[in-house]
Amino acid sequence: MGGARVNCHHRPHPFPALRVWPMSCQEDLVVQTLELPSMWDLLAKELDPGAEAHQRWATPGDLAKELDPNTVQTPALDLIDQAIMECLDEPDGRLIITMAPQEGKSQRVSKVTPIYALLRDPDLSIVTASYAQSLANRNGRAVRNTIVANPQLGLTIAQDNGSVSEWSIQGHEGGLLSVGIGAGVTGRKADLMIIDDPVKDRKEADSALQRDNVWDWWTDAASSRLAPGASVILILTRWHQDDLAGRLIERDKEAGWRVINIPAQADHRPERGETDILGREPGEFMISARGRDQRNWERRKATAGPRTWASLYQGRPSPEDGDVFPKAEDIARYDTPLWVPGRDGAQLVPGIGREDHELVQSWDLAFKDKDGSDYVVGQVWLRVGNRAYLLDQVRERMNFTATCAAIKRMTKKWPQAVAKFVEDKANGPAVINALEQQVLGIIPVNPEGSKYARASAVAPLVAAHNAVLPTVELLPGVADLTTEMADFPNSSHDDTVDALSQALNKLLLEPLLAGRSLDPLEEPDRTHEDDLDWSISPY
Repeated sequence: MGGARVNCHHRPHPFPALRVWPMSCQEDLVVQTLELPSMWDLLAKELDPGAEAHQRWATPGDLAKELDPNTVQTPALDLIDQAIMECLDEPDGRLIITMAPQEGKSQRVSKVTPIYALLRDPDLSIVTASYAQSLANRNGRAVRNTIVANPQLGLTIAQDNGSVSEWSIQGHEGGLLSVGIGAGVTGRKADLMIIDDPVKDRKEADSALQRDNVWDWWTDAASSRLAPGASVILILTRWHQDDLAGRLIERDKEAGWRVINIPAQADHRPERGETDILGREPGEFMISARGRDQRNWERRKATAGPRTWASLYQGRPSPEDGDVFPKAEDIARYDTPLWVPGRDGAQLVPGIGREDHELVQSWDLAFKDKDGSDYVVGQVWLRVGNRAYLLDQVRERMNFTATCAAIKRMTKKWPQAVAKFVEDKANGPAVINALEQQVLGIIPVNPEGSKYARASAVAPLVAAHNAVLPTVELLPGVADLTTEMADFPNSSHDDTVDALSQALNKLLLEPLLAGRSLDPLEEPDRTHEDDLDWSISPY
């Protein structure tokens, strides 16, 4: 309380907002001036009781504590609160949040944030979405019932439209619409959109069709309803790199999506200059809103398995080093060229023509060349005995015409690679038909089993150093391959892995299963340039 000191022993005035004249001590008469609400403040309160409510709860966490005194506020939730407020304050705010399950993120974002936003602006039109309409209804009902049960908020649900999936605030234009992924949002604008787990589980996330459906819903329905300046908050489990978050980050870069990922266990590497988002030491678990201690976390980590722990608890779609191929540093490498320059830009490999030497191309084709589509990948592999060496790779988004041209260029560059394995799907049949009269050695390949099965079949060959990759200095594009191998089977793209699997299957695995000997006569020959007199055939 401001003002001068009163030298008397009277009890405080029951109305401290008034000027008090202590008549019994006029000799020390002091006027105590206190701040009073202005007429305009009182009028604003009368017209909009929610305005005062917003002032009472400065953060979503403050509001959560009001709604449930048992709420546990953790450093992770502090971080989420701050990110939410910044997203709401910023025009066209875009926020992605991932955190371990059962730690309060859905409660805070899907059930508290809509109320917090309506207290700030009761005219705000909010759309919330979940993977199923039933879950969306449950979230919408929870928000509505919370408002009804807490009159101190100053918000009232309009009586004429109080359904669980769609309701508005009495006397205002704002309200909430809850929809399932795939449902239309026709006729409703969204000043704030909250998407909570667009897929149900790993099975849905692993389905390319389901991921495409979610993406189509976002591009065709949801994003088209965003009002100018609208904010979007997405919370999810990162089951797959090609999920909605992954596509937004990759394909909607101009929107400036902010990603808040809070791993259950700090996994940063200080030696690389990395820091933890919560300021933890490496290996330190997060403070749990559910009371999990280190023992609980360790038990959960052990029982979850590497892939589930990585996606659900660490916010990574796959384990750091993948769960199919070995770590990048454990893959065999070579650092000097296995070829010599020939005429007209051709690259020639000594030894081709001997029984233990083969040179082939392996192609994985795509359906289209639009942004976000798969890549066309062409690789050149050399087999020497029981080892296969990657010599070259092209990886680009190409249409049909560009794909045909790329195969011709690769053929000119590596004339000894007579066999060209082309996966007989996507653009494969059309490419094969177009080139079979122009390019020798095109062999259609009909893959058997899933991508995962094919990669798993050749992965032991990589682990045993039967497959050898060049260093980045020799072939910069090899980094695309090792990245996809590290993330497989959850990488956004796996086209280089498909080409690798196809090549190793043809060069090493099939002969091995057929009982053919692949014992090398000698190591890759870098010096027998006499052999180059027959650059394509020794006959």
